[in-house]
Amino acid sequence: MPEFIANHEDHYQNLYNYCCGIAEGSEGRTLYDKYRSDIESVSPEETMHLLDDLLQKYDFARVKEIVAKLINIFYKSLNSRKWEKPKEGHFLYYLMLENEKAKELIEGIRDIIKKLNTLPEAEHARLFAGMGRLIAELKSYELHYIKKENILFPYLEATFAKYRCIQLMWSFHDDFRSLIKQIEKLLKQPAPDLKQLNRVTADLFFVVLPIMFREEKIVFPVAFRSIPPSVWHEMMQQSHETGWCYIQPPAQQAPAAESSPLSGGLIDLLTGALTREQIILLLETMPYDVTFVDENDTVRYFSGSAHRIFPRSKAIIGRKVQNCHPPESVHMVTRIVEAFRKGEKDNAAFWINLRGKFIHIRYFALRDSDGTYRGTIEVSQDVTEIRSLEGERRLPDWE
Repeated sequence: MPEFIANHEDHYQNLYNYCCGIAEGSEGRTLYDKYRSDIESVSPEETMHLLDDLLQKYDFARVKEIVAKLINIFYKSLNSRKWEKPKEGHFLYYLMLENEKAKELIEGIRDIIKKLNTLPEAEHARLFAGMGRLIAELKSYELHYIKKENILFPYLEATFAKYRCIQLMWSFHDDFRSLIKQIEKLLKQPAPDLKQLNRVTADLFFVVLPIMFREEKIVFPVAFRSIPPSVWHEMMQQSHETGWCYIQPPAQQAPAAESSPLSGGLIDLLTGALTREQIILLLETMPYDVTFVDENDTVRYFSGSAHRIFPRSKAIIGRKVQNCHPPESVHMVTRIVEAFRKGEKDNAAFWINLRGKFIHIRYFALRDSDGTYRGTIEVSQDVTEIRSLEGERRLPDWE
């Protein structure tokens, strides 16, 4: 056993030395010949470990620049490795189905690009239109990435210590989004620049197809072996909110058995668990003036004073909402609540000028999973500054 461990450590160190040599610009052929036997037996887990270690040693941009070269060198070993692929009903099964359709779209786009470069210009308008339709379909593939980013990645982070390569994958997701926008912009022009379209489309292919390979030969096998079987059920449940692209949405599975009571004073909020103190801090910090009235028209809660627009006091708790408004406006409150109760409406909005501020007031009906009316919340916000915003600000202005 000690000899096996030592050999494995030597094997990984050789792989790491190779990757560092590539990152530092050493001659590739010489490095490959030196570490050939190790390169030809690299595993998905080792690949993720290597990228994680590289990201801790080198600049992110440098690792992203060389990752395609590294995966290309590891291709033979990674592609030859078999893994027990999940069956129907499993989260990864449906992600791979989405990949199959996306590959068909890529091939369709590739075929149009070839024709654009060989057929006479008289055919181009028709081909550009066809390409536009395929790009619109491929744009839906972003749902695939959203499920990875918001469902798969968090669980992988929690179960596989060397997970940082998914940061690289997320960055390539964003490249896909950017390239799709560039192609859409080109195709909207009366006479798209074919040379530019060739370049951007090639970039798109070099992003999408390698991501698929890295998913199915590295990330998915590692995730399948690392994430506990019981957790995949939760991931399937969450996927229904995000949605699927290209495939018939899988049937919703029955909820898992109730988990044991939470410890540490945590309150289960379905999409997370918070303490009473955290809930209060959250509600008090959000820049809204909130009041909640239950299904019996009784005031049950209002937020604190930090962002309060309208006067409130604890004396109104337990009071009928109709008694909290003057006679001139109580009819409007009653009308809104009754419309919510009958299911005729789900929200109402007003805006007023008050003491030099522009106030947005909204009412929302609360309904349980059966659609039964459970109360109304009033949300008021000072949107004076928001209304004045123009252009964009992508970084904090803290100077």
